[in-house]
Amino acid sequence: MRYGDTKRTLVTGGAGFIGSHLCERLLARGHNVLCVDNFFTGTRANVAHLLGESRFELLRHDVTFPLYVEVDEIFNLACPASPVHYQFDPVQTTKTSVIGAINMLGLAKRVKAKILQASTSEVYGDPEIHPQTEDYWGRVNPIGFRSCYDEGKRCAETLFFDYRRQHNLPIKVVRIFNTYGPRMHPNDGRVVSNLILQALRGEDITLYGDGLQTRSFCYVDDLIEGLLAMMETGHEVTGPINIGNPVEVTIRQLAEIIINMTGSHSKFVNMPLPPDDPRQRRPNITLADQTLNWRPSIALHEGLQRTISYFAQLTQ
Repeated sequence: MRYGDTKRTLVTGGAGFIGSHLCERLLARGHNVLCVDNFFTGTRANVAHLLGESRFELLRHDVTFPLYVEVDEIFNLACPASPVHYQFDPVQTTKTSVIGAINMLGLAKRVKAKILQASTSEVYGDPEIHPQTEDYWGRVNPIGFRSCYDEGKRCAETLFFDYRRQHNLPIKVVRIFNTYGPRMHPNDGRVVSNLILQALRGEDITLYGDGLQTRSFCYVDDLIEGLLAMMETGHEVTGPINIGNPVEVTIRQLAEIIINMTGSHSKFVNMPLPPDDPRQRRPNITLADQTLNWRPSIALHEGLQRTISYFAQLTQ
């Protein structure tokens, strides 16, 4: 299956924010990379600089349909991840998580590939314990506006572990917490991109609720290190493992930092809190530290500066 001694690695959702950074890092490690995306939220612009690489291939494909390729490893990242996008077509979002997982697991079983599922902290819902540990089963509304994403990802995790039990498939499951950095979609409705763009444009800064809900923000480079470390573990390591930054800040604090860093004169405007929006979100990363020797290294201010510079170029 391998091309000489070089791994051929499939990244679904590879033209997205996180996927494009992962494709970059895999190429730097010498992999042959097959980037698959249906371009619902991903863009060719995110991987345009990779198209000249002889070891990089871009394929337009929707993972809700079977894919017949020969690969050694699969990173399954395909799914819209922001509320604006996953609520646009909630049925398709669920299909992407569930049917997409079935198709990628079937591919992995056929070609005997190791497969990693990019799950999410949203499987914990609006948590009753804080910080969240991997053995916490979550508090999720199964019929709410966010359920297509939350429950879709939970079902995908179920499928991964059933394939492990039934077919002894080498699986890896990581739960990704809030991630930010260059190539975030400017209209994805996520808090970091929203606040930066509003500040750069001098628009009112939107705070939902009182702005005291908390999140923990991991810079994309740190996240990619965690994904790669997880894929390199032995057959006995399945996860789920939390990958995120345990430094917790309120949304109001984040907004104030961004206003100061951009020199903006934007004012705060409060809006109603969206339904089922978690009040607290912070990962316990003890398992990642012990199992992967992984901890985030890029501080919030440094990561925000890089992200602000990216969006500043987009708005010029």
